[in-house]
Amino acid sequence: MENALLIGLSRQMALQRELDVVANNIANLNTTGFKADGNVFREYLMPVARSDNFVGADRRMSFVLDRATWHNLGGGTIQQTGNPLDVAIDGDAFLVVQTPQGERYTKNGALQINAQGELVTGDGYRILGDNGPIAFQQGDRNIAISRDGTITVKEGNNVAESQRGRLRLVGFAQPERLEKAGASLFAAPAGLAPQPVPTAGVVQGSIEKSNVSAVSEMTRMIEVTRTYTAVAGMLQSEHELRRTAIERLAEVPV
Repeated sequence: MENALLIGLSRQMALQRELDVVANNIANLNTTGFKADGNVFREYLMPVARSDNFVGADRRMSFVLDRATWHNLGGGTIQQTGNPLDVAIDGDAFLVVQTPQGERYTKNGALQINAQGELVTGDGYRILGDNGPIAFQQGDRNIAISRDGTITVKEGNNVAESQRGRLRLVGFAQPERLEKAGASLFAAPAGLAPQPVPTAGVVQGSIEKSNVSAVSEMTRMIEVTRTYTAVAGMLQSEHELRRTAIERLAEVPV
């Protein structure tokens, strides 16, 4: 395959990957706590040939390499819901979630209570407090969550408040190393330990929406689609040029 076709193919593969990321962002536009993704590409220079049979000097070929995907951890819009179990995090912190694969971290504060009286995410994973899972008792009412994450209730007809735990809020020294483990869950790789964030707090009755910008993502999708089409047209022109050259070279003079 000629160099122009190889270079064009590398560009199309990179564009396909970028389109997948953009489409996933748009699909999670309304996912609570979702963080948008982006692509990182770099130039890859093909090693030069090392033969003395070439007449001229070798020229390096520049390909497109899909290097990595990065996460935009910027805050999303805070939306009030009025649900006493919903919490939005104010600060660079995450809620801690207990999953079968171990601890995970999320900004999705749309919480609920399961059949066992435990505070869980929408997917049924238990929310962890400073002393483990947070559980409620039958008859608990007037659930209140303070800024520091302390959860208090009133039991039955009692006027006095009782504590049910405090939400565990953690942060990371290198949050860019976090890996996505679902639509709104993150996993910490080896060597990256969660740390308490005393300055962070929660806002009861609110949730943090996705930080995806619909206008920006739609613009990116149009740009990627047009670029892919342009590269496809270039490859088609190269193919036609090559075919024409072969046909003419194959003509036998009469």
